[in-house]
Amino acid sequence: MKKPLIKGMIFDIKRYAIHDGPGIRTTIFFKGCPLHCPWCHNPEGIKKEQEIMLWQDRCTKCGDCVPVCPHSAISIDREISIDWGKCDLCGECIKVCHPKAIEIVGREVTSEEVMGEIEKDIIFYEESGGGVTFSGGEPFFQPKFLEALLKECKKRYINTAVDTSGYVSKEILLGLSEYVDLFLYDLKIMDSKKHNKYTGVPNELILENLRELLKRGKRVNVRLPLIPELNDDRKNIEKTGEFLASLPNLKGVNLLPYHNTWVNKFKRLSREWKPYIISPPSREKVEEVKSKLEKYGLEIKIGG
Repeated sequence: MKKPLIKGMIFDIKRYAIHDGPGIRTTIFFKGCPLHCPWCHNPEGIKKEQEIMLWQDRCTKCGDCVPVCPHSAISIDREISIDWGKCDLCGECIKVCHPKAIEIVGREVTSEEVMGEIEKDIIFYEESGGGVTFSGGEPFFQPKFLEALLKECKKRYINTAVDTSGYVSKEILLGLSEYVDLFLYDLKIMDSKKHNKYTGVPNELILENLRELLKRGKRVNVRLPLIPELNDDRKNIEKTGEFLASLPNLKGVNLLPYHNTWVNKFKRLSREWKPYIISPPSREKVEEVKSKLEKYGLEIKIGG
């Protein structure tokens, strides 16, 4: 009897990635995340469901999309707009939008389809020591789909990395950890109440999961997004340094300066919450934080 197909929702596949783990990698972006960070660099990965993205700069205002919408959700004045309460993602507008100003973000795929894409790049993994990185969104938000892909990669001796917020049940995390060669583990804010305020979830589970992975000897790179006026204050940096210094077997820490190139993505999507838009940290501030963290005996790399 043939096994049932395992399906999942993704929003992008990026080839020849060099910042998502060692070597040349193929990065698979899962859709859906339990966190709702208002500075998210991939806001199209937060909702698990498909959604429409509007590209105002591509729109020629031809109006072809207006009459084909069965719910009269589209209008064009100075620019195209969609009544999100009426839109049901039927896709009729996309069929007639030749400039591709309207697109649906997210597609349901099978694990077999994704593996077919991954296998196209095997030669690059072998030559560079690379592999596949599962990112998002949050890959563990679709655990069965992630499990199927990880197991297939292991059968083919393909190196695997998972970029995660760490907000996942310990049972699922540890159960799948045997198929993961590297965890890219985000650590955002040490104060749990503040973490909950800005991301929508507390951080106790995230911190405990990180301890547990390292205790079990798993390879983990901790990634610290540096966000001005949110987590770059002295108290948070000190707590972060103290916590990381207490962890066993920690190999690398990457300091990731916030950038706001994601803002245009956010504007193209329907969003109910206010995005966190602020200028990136100065080079001096990044170096200052790096120096403070190194005083805890940590090896800090900027970027990556």
